[in-house]
Amino acid sequence: MFNQLGVIGCGLMGGSFALALKRGGLVKRVIGYSKSPSTTERARKMGVIDDAAESALLAVSGSDIVLIAVPVAATETTFRAIRHLVDPGVLFMDVGSTKRDVVDAARRVLKERVVRFVPAHPIAGKEAGGVQHADAALYQGRQVILTPLANTDPVLVQKATDVWSAIGCQVLKMTPDNHDAAFAAVSHLPHLLAFAYFSAVARQPAGNDYLSLAGPGFRDFTRIAASDPAVWRDILVSNREEILKQSLRFRHTLDAIEHVIRSGNGEALEDLIRQSADARANWQMSAGAKTPGSR
Repeated sequence: MFNQLGVIGCGLMGGSFALALKRGGLVKRVIGYSKSPSTTERARKMGVIDDAAESALLAVSGSDIVLIAVPVAATETTFRAIRHLVDPGVLFMDVGSTKRDVVDAARRVLKERVVRFVPAHPIAGKEAGGVQHADAALYQGRQVILTPLANTDPVLVQKATDVWSAIGCQVLKMTPDNHDAAFAAVSHLPHLLAFAYFSAVARQPAGNDYLSLAGPGFRDFTRIAASDPAVWRDILVSNREEILKQSLRFRHTLDAIEHVIRSGNGEALEDLIRQSADARANWQMSAGAKTPGSR
């Protein structure tokens, strides 16, 4: 059991982590900080946190586990605010959807103290953000990816593994680079395509008329286009190199299909479609790998 959890960013992810630890009897006290006092006050009234801190540093003070649950673009600023209290034995984690930029920021700011930071990416979420949607069961049955560095304190890596496992997660370990390459392919590019595709339909002169005819297939394909703009702005910018690599692969495949359509070769087109359909039919999603709104 931990004596005190410090949550920096009392939104959906941080709030759900606090509730999960409380429900599991894994923490005695939770103190939280958010840039918006109204957010921490709401979190306190909901029982997500026990007390509100006036700064990120004060949320760390006295805590033996700290979760940084801020947008990835704000991670480096957060590290700068708390670096003087990144003490031995205290477990520091984040929940960012990209890892290479987070690790680079940790190295720059924390320097030798970076060994106390265990980068984490829980594959969970909801389409709606905010502490009001915090859920103690959000992480139950989901995967969490840890991307520790070669010199990360192994005791803290084990603590991170244990705490995520205790709230129902399947814990995997990857390098930051491999993580970002993989999620560019299976998460970040699909969001980019959904944003672009929905805009392409909606902005046509007859877009509203077309949307009025859309059915379940369109709904399912475009669901993630309703995701949080600020969150996805940060993800797409921070992981742009890997995302653009995946986008280029997609363009080449799309070009190939379009070429067959232009040629009028129905047999070749059916063969391309069958290849994709068979691969999709034989693919099985890992248990807990995804949930609506996950990143």
